[in-house]
Amino acid sequence: MSGKIESLLIAQDTKSPMQNVNQIVLEVGKGIFGDRYYNQTGTYSNKGEVEPDRDVTIIEKEKIDAFNETVETKVSHEDLRRNIVVSNCDLNALVDKEFQIGEVVLKGMRLCEPCDYLGKKLNNDAFLKGMMNKGGLRAKIIKGGSITLTSQVEVYK
Repeated sequence: MSGKIESLLIAQDTKSPMQNVNQIVLEVGKGIFGDRYYNQTGTYSNKGEVEPDRDVTIIEKEKIDAFNETVETKVSHEDLRRNIVVSNCDLNALVDKEFQIGEVVLKGMRLCEPCDYLGKKLNNDAFLKGMMNKGGLRAKIIKGGSITLTSQVEVYK
């Protein structure tokens, strides 16, 4: 399975909007350089200790598109506050598996279910129910490096 990068996104802190960038740099035990969890300013940061399932979040473009079509809304990639948006990759199948994006090796830790914080922020009652089991993947950085918009997602067998 080979997936395509659609967007790379970071935010400096909880209140900052997600910014589209052309490249992200990931560090083992720290997260994505410049992102709110790397800086320990994310909503769920445990000041001083980075949790491995907060390193990076990934979501499928197809799941966002299907939600928007079903609910007749326009939730953007930035609205969902995930770091990486991919296409052509079944993220749910990557829980407990290692995979590579560019030079970075990640391990899928658990599904990234929609949260009350995001539901309230989007002011959309259908969001929590509609995105259950479709909200993406939380991943731990096994080997750091950079990911660009031209990087591919490669899943190990």
